[in-house]
Amino acid sequence: MGRTRNHETSDGSGGLSLKALNKIGPFLGLIAVLLLFSVLRPKTFATFDNFQLILLQTAVVGIAAIGATLIIVSGGIDLSIGSNIALCTIVVAKLLNAGLPPLVAGLGGIAAGGLCGLIIGILITRFKLTPFIVTLGAWGALRGLAKGLANETVVSAPRTWLNSLLEMPSQKWMIFPIGVWLMILLGAAVSAMLKYTRFGRHIFVIGSNEATARLCGIAVEPRKLLIYTLGLSFVGLAGVLQFSYLSMGDPTTANGYELNAIAAVVIGGGSLAGGQGSILGSLLGATIMTSIANGCTKMDLQNWVQEIVTSAIIVLAVGLDRLRHKAAS
Repeated sequence: MGRTRNHETSDGSGGLSLKALNKIGPFLGLIAVLLLFSVLRPKTFATFDNFQLILLQTAVVGIAAIGATLIIVSGGIDLSIGSNIALCTIVVAKLLNAGLPPLVAGLGGIAAGGLCGLIIGILITRFKLTPFIVTLGAWGALRGLAKGLANETVVSAPRTWLNSLLEMPSQKWMIFPIGVWLMILLGAAVSAMLKYTRFGRHIFVIGSNEATARLCGIAVEPRKLLIYTLGLSFVGLAGVLQFSYLSMGDPTTANGYELNAIAAVVIGGGSLAGGQGSILGSLLGATIMTSIANGCTKMDLQNWVQEIVTSAIIVLAVGLDRLRHKAAS
């Protein structure tokens, strides 16, 4: 029987050190990044308004990372996140142009993401295709579908309250935009679900050792189907927020967001091998990624330099995941 990783406890001093590193590492990483850019650009980076902006810019990838966490912890992967977000912005814009209420349009965007997750889940569970291949195919197919629905151009839409989700609130007591509060509240709710519910524990068990999960009587295929549907519903919500940020549907938007979301999960202590991860860690990882991008902008680095830095961070995150995986072995 294959080995099983325990996401709650660790035995031995090495295990305790690894567990502690996974918990405090993202906090230390975020503090280090914020301190670095605060020293390099104290007048433009280290301001309350800029920290508000960082959280605003984190909201889309952060909510997508919540969905990615569920999938990665269960031992899966999703490379279609960016394309899914783009498709959902088109769906929201089309529904608004059809005269539907903004609430219905927003729910339609979330449902579009969930439907994509359901289809991906069926291909993985019923046809036994690997998640990497299925979601890689979905990456291209969903991007193409978004372009087709939009006739390869942006889709304008009437202004509604959806556009205010990522706008700085006029009420000072709110501090952050509604979208940021959504990210925080949903993060807390999903974190509690993972920790305190049977379904949450099943996600970890499936990701740790699928064979053991079956022996324990867990219905693995239905659980995976639900995980992908729920995970990509969060991506659909991220698409609604992206629409709010752009004020239009854009079939070319969110390019590379799948890598940012995956990197956020890994930087936050998640493992691409499955069975390990946390929502808080993923949100911290997403904030680290956004803070670095924001800091590079404040330093007037050109886009190509920022892309190299982001790519290097992603490679580093995967390398750290491999080291953690070997240490846990």
